[in-house]
This record gives sequence, C-alpha cells and structure tokens, in this order.
Amino acid sequence: MVGAAIGTREQDKERLEHLVKAGANVVVVDSSQGNSIYQIEMTKFVKRTYPDLDVIAGNIVTAYQAQNLIQSGADALRVGMGSGSICTTQEVCAVGRGQDIWTCTHGLRFYCNCRIQSLVYCFSKWVPVIADGGIGNSGHIVKALTLGASTVMMGSFLAGSNEAPGAYEVQGGRRIKKYRGMGSLEAMTKGSDSRYLGDISKLKIAQGVVGAVADEGSLLKLIPYTMQAVKQGFQDLGASSIPLAHDLLRSSVLRLEVRTGAAQVEGGVHDLVFYEKKSF
Repeated sequence: MVGAAIGTREQDKERLEHLVKAGANVVVVDSSQGNSIYQIEMTKFVKRTYPDLDVIAGNIVTAYQAQNLIQSGADALRVGMGSGSICTTQEVCAVGRGQDIWTCTHGLRFYCNCRIQSLVYCFSKWVPVIADGGIGNSGHIVKALTLGASTVMMGSFLAGSNEAPGAYEVQGGRRIKKYRGMGSLEAMTKGSDSRYLGDISKLKIAQGVVGAVADEGSLLKLIPYTMQAVKQGFQDLGASSIPLAHDLLRSSVLRLEVRTGAAQVEGGVHDLVFYEKKSF
C-alpha cells in the first residue's frame, strides 16, 4: 500500500491526478485545520473523481468536525491539532487541544448516533480514526487505542531510528538526529508553506520548530519491543482485544481519571540521584 499527501489548493488536483496514475492507494488531505470549506470541497472532489481511492482527512479535534468530514466522503480521519512534539499551533494560534481521541470518537456516538468499536461506524460506513500527535511511548499507544483510535502516527517516536531520514550527529556526548515540524520555517522553505498560507502571504508564520531526537537504534528492535509493550498494556487492563477494551470502558469497568501534575510525576521514575533507562 502506498499513500501520498495533497493540499487543498486548486493546483493539488493536478498532483492528485499524477499520484493516481502512479498507483497511489490512498491520499491524505493535509491541513492543520481539517474542518475548512477548502478541505471539505477537496475531499468531495477526490471521491467524485476517483471513487475507489481512499481519502484520509483531517486534522480535527471535535465530533462536529469529524461529522463534517465523514459526510463529505472521508474514508479515515486524523485526530490531533497542535499536540505533536514539534508543533506550536496551540501557542501561536490558540487553536487545538491535547490529543483527544475520546471526544472525536465517542462524542460522535452521542452527536450523530454513531457506533464505536475499533472503527467509527457513521453514515453507513466504517471510518478508521488515526491519533496524530502526542505519541511519545508505548503507553500512549495503549491509551489511544483504548479510547477509540484505530491506529497511531508516530513522528518523534520513530524519527530517531536508523531507518528514518537524516544523518546522526553527536552533541554533548549524545547521538541525535535532526527532526523538524512541517510548520517550521525550514520546512516551509521546502514546500510545506501552502498548508499554513505561507505561499500567499508576505509574512510566513511558523507553527512548528526544528529540533533533534535521541538515537533509537534500528526499527527491527524498536517495533517488536513496542508491540510487546502494547500487548502487555492491554493484558494489565484485562482486555484481550481492542474491542473488549472499548466494552470495558463503556461499561465503566475501565474508567478515566483526571491526574494532577504531581500524580503524573509520581507515576514515572523519581526521587533517584541517578538512573539508566534502557527499554530493550
């Protein structure tokens, strides 16, 4: 399966045509704010012109936004606005929220009578939901899948791997790899500016940063470790499958709780003079 991204401008329709001819199976309509007339019209155009081509739409953070994109023909949704590690949308634009799969998936159940399993069943079709942003460890994956996500995007999580693009550097005795947000000024100069109106505005407004992530080694070790950690997470929840985890949540056997900042600190490694952390 091969996917590619397109924007919401008129010239992206030509790019879409070339992608389809090249054999793309799915296109992502890429936007930091997916609930716009531009994305809705582009999604409708894609489904009208290429009915068999899957369209992933987003990004969105509310049930109302999800409903609009599903009705426009979206085959899958990306959830998350300003929750990525290199994103500054919430700071710059005051728009977005912490990763909130629950609102988009379970909110739809009440908002427009949709069924929630590992997919959202809305308007006579199953719609996968992708948690985009906020995935920093295997525990975050467990949370996202339990709350209704079908899959997760892992930018910074995988960016430090051997297989990720970019060259390693050594700073302060640590082996690191460069990692940039698509809303950063550097990425905008490479072609991402249309997502943030930088191609039609005299002044480019950055909604991301350029940074670095630690060396994670090879995906051949990282992925098996992550998969096993997620399995153990569901085992500790008492759920033998993702749909069963959703059932436990709906029946209140599995509950959500608000944790203070102090509780979150205590939930991690603390009160040690020194420690070494190795995941595998």
